[in-house]
Amino acid sequence: MKSDKLKVLGMTFHAYHGLDDSEQINGQRFEVDVEMLHDGAKAAQSDRLKDTIDVRQIYKVVHDIIINKRFYLIETISQRIADEIFDKFDVNEITIRVRKPFAPLGGLANGTEVEITRRRS
Repeated sequence: MKSDKLKVLGMTFHAYHGLDDSEQINGQRFEVDVEMLHDGAKAAQSDRLKDTIDVRQIYKVVHDIIINKRFYLIETISQRIADEIFDKFDVNEITIRVRKPFAPLGGLANGTEVEITRRRS
């Protein structure tokens, strides 16, 4: 089986996740990257969207989770995105990165990021 990598990078949303009240009330910026390993050989041969993963649908999954749900932890957001993509798409492995560029850390930093990698069992 071939493993081709398909990425959707830098999806950006204003959402209301976090532990602090201010995060839940005012919201903040979240950035998400999705990397998927799948077999893209059929799509490469046919040049048809139906033979690959439609990245617009990946964006929709991420958007729906980030915008329509509430979580305390970016670890949970990452796992929910991975679970949903595994449920809806034929991917062998997925890496999700969720960033909070302006996480309230009590000092200066370039934010926080969680990266998870999951494989289909």
